[in-house]
Parts: sequence; C-alpha cells; structure tokens
Amino acid sequence: MQTTATASRSDQTRALGLSTVAFTACFAVWTIFSIIGVAIKGELGLTEAQFGLLVATPILTGSVTRLFLGVWTEKYGGRLVFSAQMLLTALATLLLTLAHSYVMYLIAALGIGLAGGSFIIGVAYVSRWYDAGHQGTALGIFGAGNVGAAVTKFVAPFVMVAYGWHGVAYTWAAGLALIGVLFFVLAKDDPELVERRTKGIAAPSLAEQFAPLKNLQVWRFSLYYFFVFGGFVALALWMPHYLIDVYGADVKTAGMAAASFSLSASLFRAYGGHLSDRFGARTVMYWTFGFSLIFLFMLSYPPTDYVIQGKEGPIAFSTKLDFWPFVIMLFGLGFFMSLGKAAIFKHIPVYYPGHVGAVGGLVGMIGGLGGFVLPIVFGAALDLTGIYTSCFAILVGLVVIMLTWMHLSIRAMERAALGKELGTLPTLPELQEVHVPGKTDMPRMLEDWQPENAEFWAERGRRIARRNLWISIPALLLAFSVWMVWSMVVARLPAIGFDFSTSQLFWLAALPGLSGATLRIFYSFMVPIFGGRLWTTLSTASLLVPALGIGYAVQNPDTPYLIFLTLALLCGFGGGNFASSMANIAFFFPKAEKGNALALNAGLGNLGVSVMQFLVPIVITAGVFGAMGGAPQTLTTGGELWMQNAGFVWVPFIVISTVAAWLGMNDIADAKASFREQAVIFGRKHNWLMCVLYTGTFGSFIGYSAGFPLLTKLAFPDINALQYVFLGPLVGALSRAGTGWISDRFGGGRVTFWTFAGMIVATFAVIASLGAGSFGGFFAAFMALFFLTGVGNASTFQMIPAIMGREVPRLMPELDGSALRRQSERESAAIIAFTSAIAAYGAFFIPKAYGSSIAMTGSPVGALWAFLIFYVICLAITWVYYTRRGGLLHDLEHGNRPAAILPKAAQ
Repeated sequence: MQTTATASRSDQTRALGLSTVAFTACFAVWTIFSIIGVAIKGELGLTEAQFGLLVATPILTGSVTRLFLGVWTEKYGGRLVFSAQMLLTALATLLLTLAHSYVMYLIAALGIGLAGGSFIIGVAYVSRWYDAGHQGTALGIFGAGNVGAAVTKFVAPFVMVAYGWHGVAYTWAAGLALIGVLFFVLAKDDPELVERRTKGIAAPSLAEQFAPLKNLQVWRFSLYYFFVFGGFVALALWMPHYLIDVYGADVKTAGMAAASFSLSASLFRAYGGHLSDRFGARTVMYWTFGFSLIFLFMLSYPPTDYVIQGKEGPIAFSTKLDFWPFVIMLFGLGFFMSLGKAAIFKHIPVYYPGHVGAVGGLVGMIGGLGGFVLPIVFGAALDLTGIYTSCFAILVGLVVIMLTWMHLSIRAMERAALGKELGTLPTLPELQEVHVPGKTDMPRMLEDWQPENAEFWAERGRRIARRNLWISIPALLLAFSVWMVWSMVVARLPAIGFDFSTSQLFWLAALPGLSGATLRIFYSFMVPIFGGRLWTTLSTASLLVPALGIGYAVQNPDTPYLIFLTLALLCGFGGGNFASSMANIAFFFPKAEKGNALALNAGLGNLGVSVMQFLVPIVITAGVFGAMGGAPQTLTTGGELWMQNAGFVWVPFIVISTVAAWLGMNDIADAKASFREQAVIFGRKHNWLMCVLYTGTFGSFIGYSAGFPLLTKLAFPDINALQYVFLGPLVGALSRAGTGWISDRFGGGRVTFWTFAGMIVATFAVIASLGAGSFGGFFAAFMALFFLTGVGNASTFQMIPAIMGREVPRLMPELDGSALRRQSERESAAIIAFTSAIAAYGAFFIPKAYGSSIAMTGSPVGALWAFLIFYVICLAITWVYYTRRGGLLHDLEHGNRPAAILPKAAQ
C-alpha cells in the first residue's frame, strides 16, 4: 500500500514532471486562438464582437468542465482522466481545420476548451503525492505549466507564417495526442486511489465531494482566482490585439511582447508555491493584491494632455506610457499574479484536504470563467468608452474589492480567535494624566444597550437614540438630494447646449437608481461590520464626489457623454446610504417605537427629493457662489442658468453633516456582526417576500420621483410642470414620516394591504388621465400615488420586526433570553437594509420602463399597466402570507396575541 508518507521521491518526481509537461501542452492548445484567431478573423471577416466570442469560447468550456473533471479525478484517478482529456482535446483541435463556417468554428472551439480543464486534474492528482508542507511548492511547479500560453505566443506566429494557421492546429493536435498517450503509459495511479482500491473503499459520493461548496470561504477563494487566473487568461488573449491597435506593433512583435507577460505569469508560479510554503499563503496574497493594484493603476492611466495656467502663461505637458515601459509593467504584473495563483492553491489542500477536486474544481471554474467574461467586458468597455486602458481600470476595481474582502475576512477570523484584545491599544503616556475614564471620554461605543428595558429607555436610552436619529435624518436627506438631483440636471441639459438624444437622457436619469440600488446591497451589511457612526460619516462624506463633479461637468457643453454616465453612477452613493442609515437606526429603538422612528428617518430623509426639486430650480437661476461658482450657461432661448449650483449647493451642508455624524453619533456593541452572521437572512423566506412588497412601495416612490419630471415634460409639453413636480416626493415623504404611528397602532400588514388596493386604483386613474389628455387628473392621481407609497413605505418596514419576532424563535429554538432578542433585532435590521437595496432598483426600472414603452408604443401607458399588474401581485402576497385569517400577522394585528413572542427575559 502506497501513501504520501511512503511514496518514493522518484514517484513524486515522476508524477509532478509528467503532470507539468501535460499541463503545459494543454495550456498551449487552450490559448491557440490568441494567435490563429487573428488569421481566422480576417478569413471570415468577423466583427470585434464575433472575434471576442470565438476567442473566449474555449475559455468557457475549459472553465465549466473543471468542476466535473476535478470530481472525476477524485473518483477515477488522474492517470485515466488526464489521458482521456488530452486525447479528446487533440481530436477537437484537428477538427478545427475542417470547419468552414463561423458556427462550426465555435463548435470546434468548445471542444478545444477541454484543454483548460487539465488544470484541476493535475491539482487533484499532484496534491495526493505530497504532504501539506510541500504541496505549495509542488503545485506551484505544476501550475508553471501556464507557460504553455507563452509557448503558443513565441512559436505559433513563426509556424503560422511558414505553414498557415492550419499548420499550427495540426502541430498542436499531434503534440497533445502524443503527450496524452505517453502520460497514460508512464504515469502511475496516485497513492490515495491505490489505497482505496486495495481496501475496497467506495469512492466518495457527489454529495460528499460537493459539501464544502456551501462555505463562503470557497467562493472567496474563487473570486481571488477570478482575478489572478481569469485576469491572466483575459490579458493573455487581449494583449496581442491591444498592442497591435495601440502601439502599431506587427503580429510577431505583439505576440512576443504578450508572451513575456504569459511567461512571468506562469514560470514564477513555482516560486509562488515556495514562498507560500515558507511565509504563508496569506502573506503572499497580500503581496499579490498590493503590487497588482500599483501596476494596474499605472497601466490604466490613459495618455493625457495637461494645460496648467502658470505665472508666465499656459504650461502644457502630457503623460503616455511608451511600448517598452508598458511591457515591463505588464511583466511585473504577471509576476505577482503568478504568485497569487500558487498561494490560492496552497490554501485549498490545507483547508479541504479531502475535497481538493471539488473545491479546486469550483475555484478553477470561476477563475476560468474570468478568462471568458473579462475579454467580453474589455471589448464592451472599449466600445463604450473609446479608451483602450479601460481594461486595466476594470481590473483595478476588481482588485480593490478583493483586497478589502480578504482583509476584512482575515480580521474577522483573528477577532474570533483573539477576542477584543486584538483591537485594544495602550493609552499614550501623555494622555494618562488628563484622561479620566467615564468623565473626559465621550461614549462612542455603547457597550450596554437595552432599549426594551423600560427603566433604561426612560433614563438614558431615549435621549441617545433620538440624538442619533436627528443626526441621521439630515444626512439621509442630503443623500436623497444628491441621489435624485440628477433627474433635475438631466431635464435641463438640452436647454444649456448638450446634444443628447431622448434615449440617452432616460439612461442618465435611470443610472443613479441602478448604482444606488446596487450599492445598497453592500451598504446593507456595513453598519454591523464598521459601526453606524463611522459608516455614516464615510458615506455622507462620499456625497462630495458627485456633488462637486456635477458642478464642474455641466459648465462645458463639450463634456463627453461618458463623464455624465460616470457622474450618474456616482450619484448612486446617495441611494446606497439609505440601507445603512435604516439598519443603523433600527438598532437604537424598542419595538414599540421602531416603526415610528424608521418612518421619521426614512420619511424626512425621503424629503430630500422634494427639497432638491424645490431648491435646485431656484439656485440655478442666480450666481449664488459668485466667481467661485463659475460663469453661467446660456440657454437656447437666450437666458442664463448657473446649472453648476445644482451640485455645489449641497457641498457646505454635506461637510457640516459629516462632522456632526463623527462627533455626535454612537456605535452599539451588540449591533456588531460579520457578514457571515448577517447572511442568514438569505435563507429566510420572508426576506424575499418583503423585498417584493417594499419594491411595490418604496420602489414606486423613488422610481416615480426619478421619472416624474421627464415624464410630465414629455406628456404635457405645453405646461411648465417642473415648478410642480417637487410636490409628489414632498407628499410621499411627509406621508411616510407622518403615518408610521398608524402601522404601530393597527398593524403594518393591514395598512400595507389597503395601500396596495389604493395604488391599483390610483394607477388606473393615471392611465385614464393620460388617455383623456387631462393634466389635472394626471397630476392628482400621481399625488395620490405618492401619498400611498409613503404610507406603504412606513407600513412594510413596521412589518419586518414583527415578522422576525415570530420567525426567529421558531427557526432558532435553541436561543433564549437576550440572545434571542439580539438575533431577532440583527435579522430585522439586515432585512430592512436588504429590502431597501432591492426596492431601490425601482429608481432604474421605472424611468427605463417609461423610455422603453415610449420607444415601442409611443406612449408610457404600457409601462403603467405593468406597474398596475405588479401591485395586484403585491396585494395577493400581503393577503396570502400576512393578513388573512391564519396569516403570520393576522392574530397579532387583531389583538389576539402580544406584540412579540419572545420570552419574557428577552422582552
């Protein structure tokens, strides 16, 4: 019986050497399209999009098959699976030469993609020959087979010049088939497979192999590999095309330069495995992300011309990365990506020694998908922006996300192991004499917070909670103002000389809703991770970016559409703030006052939309900021507007609110939780049901607010409607702030039911008014809609704590007392924040639905009918799950049961 402990050095070397050679050959075939694809493109006359799909197709199959090939390797052994995979890939490569149409080329490319699955076969096979202390080095050496991409780029251009691209395919197919046969003849079965067969032990089932995939950590590793491997493959495929277009290099020079990147991103993988064994894979990952961020930032900076107004006149200079510095930086990027690839696969055998095939297969699949998705994204970004370096800018954003997630996860693990001592620092000597604990310090962190305790609430809790609420409200008001200011700016852009089409204007109006809703998903979990005080400060300060950006962009009619798209997305910072703000306030108040507190925070925060729509038309008519604000824009009708004031007017208030949040708000110790602890809500059915209901209320409010000015202007062009449109968001915000007590008294479920019934009637009235051409009826019906959305916003949020007060004891009966209360409050806050994130997509879909309906039918009525049908669905959900007799909230709201079913100790 052979085991890793008793396997001879010669057997280990044989397994590693044969696997590395086989993987190198497979990788050379996998990236064959990076060279021959150029010839095929010219032969078939392919567009950029068709060429991108052809190049990416092998990457797709190579990625998806990794999951299954890894499992089969665990079951049948690497010797058999590796040999079969190489022979099938060689056959597909040979068939490529018989293709005569684009579709046939795509089918052959799918078969060639099997070559990419070789990686996980080798990982599962090689890791079984080595102990944990040497797996990193062994897998690093094996992974250096990525150099096959460089082999293709070095050799294939010369073969193609001499024999055409068919000659490359014949040569690569023959070589891979030969290696496949030799591998089957010379390789041995791995020690674990031999031992299993000797003892007659059955291979692990699919369920057993896939069990670890439910761990969030596995998916985090997958995202890392999406960059270090997927980004490597994407750049390896993209660089020849990039170098030819940007630097005018010929195909040989471009292939050689791109090969240098593939070389560094492959050969040094072996060194990365050695470093991971010596210093730890975690340390190597920090090096990878840190240095990659530096290189990518320099590569992403486009050639730029600058003009500075100097003392003696304009000083002009430009920045541009020349060909050889570019190649050197690309080489350095490849070096650190190769270290990262080794470090990730050092983690897997250590964390999941019995599931290397399944876990490694998933990680490899996601990484390979990066190689498929990213070239397509690169092409789309180039088409959209016209900036070649946009591909590197995309990778910069990806690295920032991964580095942040990795660091937070590591810190969470350390805190779990070491406790609060990890973040405790000694008092500085110069402060010890003047600092008196309990007197000279301001209690930023509330260690003991008991809002359900009547005595605590009366003596201390109410005062602190209200202070945090009244600091939160103006911060949220400003967030909504900045989020929705774009709707007012967009409506006036044509009048100040910007030549954008109606479709482009609707896109600009819709994008803040899209980005704001997406950011809310992340903001939903930030307060328990960072604390409400810090996150409110940072998120409020972030509003300065779009506010100042708007002020400068609108002053020049030549500002590119891309800049406006970017600013529209940045305005989403304001939309994201709502999720974190509501989650934060939810922790401060007891259940009996939570509905009203959330209604005040959200309702008066929503008032920012109306404040903006009232204030902006006033401030843009005068030079409020004098010379500092810039010159006015001349209207097409001859008048003047200071459109920049639409952004600048918020700057001083944002600064004040940021300072107030930092100095006056508090964090609650019990509210601290990791993402993992909060992620339990994704398994709660009522989380998703409330997402639907809140989309019907808040999604309607914010979507109507974003689309109302432009819709009114288009439907009734003869009426100066912009002076009235602020009334809609005003009514909706005030109704939310003023009706929270109704839900506290009568029950959020009942109020939500009748709200949706009213919204159905009001939407029908809007449709009828548009058909009759009645502005009065249209305006009145919309005011009713805005009022009802405000009532529904308050009632749906009141439902969530009541629902979870019933569901958490049922789902987690092992909890009692304060633990049950904390879990209920934690899940309620997370659901409140997450539902607000999903519902915020209404700010994107409602304006976009108007635009699509107008483009398809010439009228927005089709979109309104779709909204009405959605309200009918929301009404049915509310009745079936919550308000009917036997529904979750029926007895509670009819006074048959206490307001919460928590044990007395927890109430």
